Amino acid sequence: MTARKPAKPKTTQAKSAIAAATPPTGLRERKRQQTRERLTKVAMELFLKRGFEETTLDDIAAAAEISRRSFFHHFASKEDLVLAWQDASTDFLVASITARPADEPMLLAAENALLSMAQQLESSEAIAIARLKHGTPSLRARDHVKYEKMERAIAAALGDRATGPSGPLQARLVAMITTGAMRIGGEIWLAQDAGERPEKLIRRTFAEIRAILDESPAPGSKT
Repeated sequence: MTARKPAKPKTTQAKSAIAAATPPTGLRERKRQQTRERLTKVAMELFLKRGFEETTLDDIAAAAEISRRSFFHHFASKEDLVLAWQDASTDFLVASITARPADEPMLLAAENALLSMAQQLESSEAIAIARLKHGTPSLRARDHVKYEKMERAIAAALGDRATGPSGPLQARLVAMITTGAMRIGGEIWLAQDAGERPEKLIRRTFAEIRAILDESPAPGSKT
């Protein structure tokens, strides 16, 4: 069997997600945002090429053509760079949910937002980043932070379309289900070595969720 060549590091998902966020206003803020994006881009490229632990802050600052001191004006640590890349994914999801038709059910809106993000994925990049996080304890810990922040952001976006007294609770529940689906789906995808298209896995996961939600109480059970 011929071994597959390592994928060339890319940052297409981060670039697409960052582009979906509202651009900053003012020249100073735009320059600051551009520097943060450049730092995130070169850092992810170095992490995927060399490994997270093997890449130093000096390496990242040099690749971004800034001083080590300037680096700390934007990020406190290497882990924060990965978290910023992940925050861009949250921004993309929130923007996608907001763009869905107002009368679309919340669970379907969340699923379609995930499908939109999956269409932006570069599979070799995404699986490489998943392996990077899985193999780095400090990044695995940050993953928990990411999903907590993502769940709150999705709940807020879904809450804008919620109606009735139970709307806010439903928004929080759908947000919890969505982030849970992402975590489990990510684990399955990593275990499969990206053997299944992300869009197919998302549809399959949400089909299972709907099958569970459609279950009726067993005869004789208390409701």
